[in-house]
Amino acid sequence: MTTYVVEVQDAKGQRSKEKVDANSPVEAQRLLRGKYPKIGRAKKVGLDLDMDLSVIEERLSGVGVKDKAIFSRQFSAMVNAGVGIVRCLSVLSEQCDNPKLRKALNVIGSDVQQGVNLSDAMSKHPECFDQLYVSMVEAGEAGGVLDEVLNRIAKLLEDMARLQGQIKSAMAYPVAVGLFAFAVFIGMTVFLIPVFAGIFQDLGVELPALTVFMLSLSDLLRSPRVLIPIVIIGGTVFGFQQYYKTPAGRLQIDALMLKIPVFGDLLEKNAVAKFCRIFGTLTRSGVPILSTLEISRDTAGNKVFANAIEASKQEVQQGGMISLALQRKQAFPPLAIQMMSIGEETGELDAMMMKVADFYEDEVEQAVKSLTSLIEPIMMVGVAVMVGVILLSMYLPMFKVFQELG
Repeated sequence: MTTYVVEVQDAKGQRSKEKVDANSPVEAQRLLRGKYPKIGRAKKVGLDLDMDLSVIEERLSGVGVKDKAIFSRQFSAMVNAGVGIVRCLSVLSEQCDNPKLRKALNVIGSDVQQGVNLSDAMSKHPECFDQLYVSMVEAGEAGGVLDEVLNRIAKLLEDMARLQGQIKSAMAYPVAVGLFAFAVFIGMTVFLIPVFAGIFQDLGVELPALTVFMLSLSDLLRSPRVLIPIVIIGGTVFGFQQYYKTPAGRLQIDALMLKIPVFGDLLEKNAVAKFCRIFGTLTRSGVPILSTLEISRDTAGNKVFANAIEASKQEVQQGGMISLALQRKQAFPPLAIQMMSIGEETGELDAMMMKVADFYEDEVEQAVKSLTSLIEPIMMVGVAVMVGVILLSMYLPMFKVFQELG
């Protein structure tokens, strides 16, 4: 008989592996069917160590906005068609490509089958379903409109994924050009300049300051001393990250980021669009306004805007208006404040928030395009300057020799 390792799953959705002696993989699976509700593939145990690659893949993978958007859209369609929640979760977990989300769906389905509310079961997996998602599902369960709320979640996540994708795709070209230029500069400094260094030594002429600097830089990059600036830069980045984790440091850095030319305006518009989209979606789904403000505060992504939202929450608790509270903090642009005020006066704050989100998302798209068109020529000029500096530092001594010979 041969020893096999069989992938199994218990009633709670927990995956594990069992060793069993059998004559074939089919027999190994059959021997475990009475013990576990789900049986996976069986593999023969070899001489090498049995590494659980699925566990490693699960830990390395993350659940992105796109993954949750696809799941929400499919979940909404199945619930709307009258399929039971447990059956929906089972089918979607089998079709899910993300290992971490697939495992979470299996556990959530098991909890729901035992009588736990869907929102409570999802709240046990914050790495997959954040407070925003759980609150909307809870509101959908309470109002009996889970399919509609899931559809709104999918729309929200799809809009967020689309905006993130546009920003990433717009910045991909400048980043690629920058990395290529840096690699060319390092390669020419490390490999090309030493070749000319020997020629300059044989000529015996006085080298220009630019050539001396480039030769010194080449020597530094080819010696162990290059670790010193790397350590200094790494220590500076680590210190910056630790300072940013403090409340005062995050507030100071976030406020400074909003004042950077071009980039600050883009960050402000993106934060306003995100707040309005989340606020409008939550209130339209039936989430209480105080809970909506708490979730919007936690997902703001900028401490300046988070503080402004927190101040508005405190005023709302005392009977104040959101627009006036945000206006006092001077974090949101006047146009957004005015449109919020109109929405409060007309009693259609959620609809007005969605319109503000649409407006500022369009503004972000235009700002990204403008920024890309501005960065591209700057990057090309930067590449030309770096290559030109290296070539000029190499040819200046030769020009000097030609002048002396003439």
